[in-house]
Amino acid sequence: MSFPRSVRPARAARAAALPVAVLAALALAAPAHAAPVAVTASVETAPVSHSGDAADDPAIWVHPTDPAKSVVVGTDKKGALEVYDLSGARIQRISGDYGNNVDMRGNVVVSADDEAAGGDGAMHVYRIDPATRKLTHLKDVPTEVTAHGICLYASRASGKLYAFPNSTSGRVEQWELAVSGNTVTATSVRLWDAGSAVEGCYADDSTGKLYLGEEDVGVWVYGAEPTAGTGRSSLDSTTGSGGRITADVEGIAAAGNRLFVSSQGSDDYTVYDRTSRAYLGRFAVTDGDRADDCEDTDGIDATSAALGPAFPQGMFVCQDGSNGAPGTSGNQNFKFVPLERVTVGSR
Repeated sequence: MSFPRSVRPARAARAAALPVAVLAALALAAPAHAAPVAVTASVETAPVSHSGDAADDPAIWVHPTDPAKSVVVGTDKKGALEVYDLSGARIQRISGDYGNNVDMRGNVVVSADDEAAGGDGAMHVYRIDPATRKLTHLKDVPTEVTAHGICLYASRASGKLYAFPNSTSGRVEQWELAVSGNTVTATSVRLWDAGSAVEGCYADDSTGKLYLGEEDVGVWVYGAEPTAGTGRSSLDSTTGSGGRITADVEGIAAAGNRLFVSSQGSDDYTVYDRTSRAYLGRFAVTDGDRADDCEDTDGIDATSAALGPAFPQGMFVCQDGSNGAPGTSGNQNFKFVPLERVTVGSR
């Protein structure tokens, strides 16, 4: 969830409640890290239709036969899903979906219809048509957790598709989804409590790991299979806990050998090795000739798939919480960065 710096109430209140000595100790404990590498976006999307804190999370769909026709599905959590082509033009707007997060596998797209924003707290399941590149609604699946964040997982072990809706209460649920034509069958297979507010997550199909962002704490690594239990390890923590991420922990994505995390409070993105999980550095999306920067970012996505001449080595997408030049108040949007510009940790 995104708040301008002046109105991030929960975090500000917690900080104000801590003794001065504790705050000083936390500041000394936070590790120093190199300044972020600056990169620029080559494309920005049309702004979402609602003003204020509206855009949140993007998901990249790679066209199966013509990658240059790939699209980005973005959420307008005040009441729409939006589909953009690689030039940033909107090609579809689905009103009535209050998706806070969205993810996809193959031609299946699932949004978490955020109750806090006016939605029903369910998973909304869609299919994307490669011919039209537009979404068709298939089914709404109510969740035990009241969905806020979501990510999908395609199991190599079983071939099954799973969804992980999660909530601001810290609860996480795993659903098995079976989509055949227009028919969706959904079964809840796991439910647990991760602690405090969670949202951003990424399930790695290649390793069977689930990365879950606990907003004020850090990123946890769980097993993504339904039998994995609730054991976890830490990828990284927030600066208040001695880590490298400045709260809130938000979007999580991967491309090639790298894993990316949105460090919302510092307006940049931490980078980790996808295999060893070692910290590799950080980068920021800054003002460029074709698009302004990404600040206060919620959701991100990335792919190393070649997407035609505009993105020959893949793409990184970030939500911009303050679209426009300093002092302006344009509706929020998403920025597209050619992945080869993100050199941190590349090999």
